[in-house]
Amino acid sequence: MNFQRGHSKEDLEINLIPMIDVLLVILIFLMITTTYSKFAELQINLPTADVEKQLERPNEINIIVTPDGRYLINRVPHDFRTIEDLAMAMKGAAGEQKDPVVVINADAKATHQSVIHVMEAARFAGLAHISFATQTTTR
Repeated sequence: MNFQRGHSKEDLEINLIPMIDVLLVILIFLMITTTYSKFAELQINLPTADVEKQLERPNEINIIVTPDGRYLINRVPHDFRTIEDLAMAMKGAAGEQKDPVVVINADAKATHQSVIHVMEAARFAGLAHISFATQTTTR
């Protein structure tokens, strides 16, 4: 028996507002908990050790780091007080060369900080291509 003859049935509908509220809360949560980090970094081309000796290229700047922390640029010793002085000397050694490659020849007993000083000076000088010299072991 139908006692509601004059009343029409309401159309069923899906209410999207609660779903949108939940999605916004999830979005806000993700935005707050996400960490954004920007690291200053240098591009480093790690060398591979070959048996054959590589020929010297004309656009290389050879930096030698001795065990006692002295620096030689293209086999000429230099004394530096600051990283900026080292950067200026590297820029002078580069001269008008196009995209010179900084080759770091660090002694095995040289401190890690000495090598980092060379890398930082290369960044200050605007020299983006850095390579490390390796030595093959004889068996």
